[in-house]
Amino acid sequence: MSNSSNTHVLVFPYPAQGHMIPLLDFSYILSRRGLTITILITPQNLPILQPLLSKSTNIQPLILPFPKCPSIPQGIENVQDLPPTGFLSMMQAMSHLHQPIIQWFRSHPSPPVAIISDLFLGWTHHLASDLGVPRVLFSPSGAKTVAFINSLWRTMPAPPGPVCFPEIPSSPKYPWSQVSPVYRSYRKGDPVSEFIKDGMLANSASWGVVYNSFAELEREYLDYTRRDLCHTRVWAVGPLLPAKEVGSVHRGGSGSMPAGEVMSWLDNCADASVVYVCFGSQAVLTRRQMEALADGLDRSGARFVWGVKGATKGHEAVGEQAELGAVPAGLEERVAGRGLIIRGWAPQVAILSHRATGAFLTHCGWNSVLEAIVAGVPMLTWAMTADQFSNATLLVDDLGAGVRVCEGAQAIPDSDELARALAESVMSSPAKWVRAKELSRMAMGAVEEGGSSFRDIDALVKELRGLNAKKEGEI
Repeated sequence: MSNSSNTHVLVFPYPAQGHMIPLLDFSYILSRRGLTITILITPQNLPILQPLLSKSTNIQPLILPFPKCPSIPQGIENVQDLPPTGFLSMMQAMSHLHQPIIQWFRSHPSPPVAIISDLFLGWTHHLASDLGVPRVLFSPSGAKTVAFINSLWRTMPAPPGPVCFPEIPSSPKYPWSQVSPVYRSYRKGDPVSEFIKDGMLANSASWGVVYNSFAELEREYLDYTRRDLCHTRVWAVGPLLPAKEVGSVHRGGSGSMPAGEVMSWLDNCADASVVYVCFGSQAVLTRRQMEALADGLDRSGARFVWGVKGATKGHEAVGEQAELGAVPAGLEERVAGRGLIIRGWAPQVAILSHRATGAFLTHCGWNSVLEAIVAGVPMLTWAMTADQFSNATLLVDDLGAGVRVCEGAQAIPDSDELARALAESVMSSPAKWVRAKELSRMAMGAVEEGGSSFRDIDALVKELRGLNAKKEGEI
């Protein structure tokens, strides 16, 4: 068989932190297995790639200019700088890279044998077909969520709901408000809507699919996917974590407090005594939500670290920043010594892994869920949008590893109830917290040599090498 270092793969992340980071972690793993990886990136997103470039000679960037898009302010190239509606604009903008990619591919002396691209880049299935190579779908979401997404775009349910999924294990159903916002934005005949629908349907036609998940967590949904797609090229390779030599502290951006100061503060706290509060790289709370959350933290008496995301340039460009709240005045003085507030990016993996962290109030983004599972930290859930509702259901109802404290992007938590839940989360060790530790052991076992995810990565690499061997045999 040909040397794996000759096996060249093009990786195309979707420019949102929650999508990019796991795919970059996966790219590094593939490079460590000897594959040559080219990662397509636009100039403003290059800094997030630099740690990988400095640690692996098998990874190189393909830097293409960001396409002009009327609905995206100039200078913005990542969804984290846009309001929630920016996902749709970014999905469409990325499609304008189709022709530049073809030109690069056809001029390359040793072009890729496959394309691995994000769930939100479904159009790359057609790109891969044009180039005569297979496309592997990478999903930063779990298998359960993607099963829902595939079903939605095939069956096209209409409001008001509820939306039922009788063919999916456990036959879940959700109110219309909890259905994927990308799907709910669909308008028949609208060019952007039809483009997105075509891309989502193309995902199901892709040659293979990779999930940032692991068999012990989602076995029934992975088995369902294999039956649904009528092939076995389905690989669960998670939980994808930053390699120690690459690190995780600065890969998502900058924050108001150096990571070392955060760790020093936690070092002075008792084991499992701190609640970490963070809602990911996209969610920006309203003024009333910020006030209710601050009141709950204040009344709880619990130690806490709160990662706060403020209004972005994208919010300002569309005039939405006035509705988005800051930390209420006086809170930091009242909780001095007990609470730590970080504005901007927080070193989440390091915080969750610290012995002092005993609970995590989260929006249930899939990366956050997996990072908490690995750390063995139980979760208080406040699902807001997208896959977060199904993730919360998986955590709370299916796995028994979390507690709901609020639900909905516009919901305002009851401060008294929230304070009680926060206090209890670091005062006792009920069965749910024991379950979190069990899941942690399963997650770490999956990525160890011989574990389920380790074996799936081996299987995928073998398939990719086989494509390379076939290509060389045809030359």
